[in-house]
Amino acid sequence: MPDPSSVDAGAPLTVGFVGLGKIGAPMAANVAARSGRRLVGFDVAGTAERLPQGATAAATIADLADQTATVLLSLPDGSASLAVAAELAAHRGQVTTVIDLSTIGPDAARRAATLLAAAGITYCDGPVSGGVAGARSATISLMFSGPESTFADHRDLFASFAGHVFRVGAAPGQGQAMKLVNNVLSATALVASSEALAMGEALGLDLATMLEVVNVSSGRNTATTDKFPRAVLPGTFDAGFSTAHMTKDAGLFLDAARVAGTSTAVTAAVTSAWMSADETMPGSDFSEIWTYVRRYAPTGAALTAAGGAAHGDHDAAADDTADTAEDTTAGAAAGALDDVRSEKGLR
Repeated sequence: MPDPSSVDAGAPLTVGFVGLGKIGAPMAANVAARSGRRLVGFDVAGTAERLPQGATAAATIADLADQTATVLLSLPDGSASLAVAAELAAHRGQVTTVIDLSTIGPDAARRAATLLAAAGITYCDGPVSGGVAGARSATISLMFSGPESTFADHRDLFASFAGHVFRVGAAPGQGQAMKLVNNVLSATALVASSEALAMGEALGLDLATMLEVVNVSSGRNTATTDKFPRAVLPGTFDAGFSTAHMTKDAGLFLDAARVAGTSTAVTAAVTSAWMSADETMPGSDFSEIWTYVRRYAPTGAALTAAGGAAHGDHDAAADDTADTAEDTTAGAAAGALDDVRSEKGLR
């Protein structure tokens, strides 16, 4: 049993954890083993079989709320976080603080904060990055947004399951914004690297050799240094994050960018590629974007005629045309993404 004397003054001695899935279960296990706190866990899909060693199972959200002041959430989407927030607001119990480790987007985070504030509960968002491997090894990054005092009181708790902890803001949703910045860059790196490496392979280059060159050159990125060597080259395609969830996160980025009024010319195209991959290869690991690009994605040859026509028509109205094209692409991606979210229950 962890030593409670290691817990900082002002920090909670019991912690609730809701959501014991692929990422949540190993994070909860690290909290139970390393934080010096008693852990109470709950998962709507079944708690007993997912509960880490040394933790206590709660029968319901209300039961969990009666046992702890701080609740960590690790849930698949905004609707799940909002549902739990509503339950905690209706039955506060001992809860004073909710820290949401899920990736749900700024809008859902703000809505959850409003729900909980009405019940006297502080909501902070702290989405994580690093995948299943990072959750298991306690090396994930955590992007916290909330009051400085809450951050200070929970800093050693975060250290039990995260290797890199950042306070990126004070307002609800700013942690989510940071996570979406990170994930859309990851999504872009993986699909762009797949296209680039597929071209090289088609022209006779060896994949392993290309990665060796790129990784000591300016094209190096997390796809070429991690995802390809770990999951693509060996053919295991087990990077530990689904294509569906990458599609969801890219869509959340588009939602946030539209609200912020920032450009989505590139990220809308990236999101469209992930949507197509998810539709073509449902249930796939996101490293299988490599398979999608090589086997199913539209090729440069198929797009040449359209591209040439567009180039020939380029004139003084090009800037307006580009703005319209960006809005159209982003709008089409957003509309299609809503359909995918509804179908897959990712709304």
